[in-house]
Amino acid sequence: MATIYEVHPQTPQTRRIDEIVAALSNGAVMLYPTDTVYAIGCDLKSKIAVDRVRQIKRMSNDKPLTFLCQSLSNISEYANVSDPAYRLMKHLIPGTYTFILPATKLVPKLVQDPKRKTTGIRVPKHTLCQILLENLGNPVISASAHIQDDDGDEPMEIEKARLFDRLDKLVDIIIDDGSEPGIEGSTILDMTSDPPAVIREGLGWSEVAAWL
Repeated sequence: MATIYEVHPQTPQTRRIDEIVAALSNGAVMLYPTDTVYAIGCDLKSKIAVDRVRQIKRMSNDKPLTFLCQSLSNISEYANVSDPAYRLMKHLIPGTYTFILPATKLVPKLVQDPKRKTTGIRVPKHTLCQILLENLGNPVISASAHIQDDDGDEPMEIEKARLFDRLDKLVDIIIDDGSEPGIEGSTILDMTSDPPAVIREGLGWSEVAAWL
């Protein structure tokens, strides 16, 4: 059974953040709110925890995982960013955007696209996510909490109570900041080409369309 942490959305209690970060550092997997949907996450550098996220999501190793970084400068540690990509990302970050970029050696292979050697990175505009990233000191995996059922479908869990109940025995930590789960994901842009390829039109798409 997961430990539930109720936190203030703008000023989360320091003690609870410390406890969550300590657990993540020791390989815990969490369910947490983001600026798009609720996500299943862990410390990027915990291989055991990343493996568990894949198992929960029923994802094969050839499916790349997205992770959250604190800033654009932080992204440059984990991805090779071209000048055109940098200019667009600087305009959009932080926000509801996932950028597909060539991975550096700091990105675990278990997270990358094994064929393209790319990775998906987001810089969230979300207070709790930013505080977790700052205190943990590492990126955090961000996989949508929508989980496939036995038929292989991925139902859209809308009610928070139902979502929490479904994942209670699968994760170690559930963070509740009082927000309801979103139903629309991020806009995904493949930054390996110029102009970038649009993989998915999600939250924030209108701003991307205007900029492009």
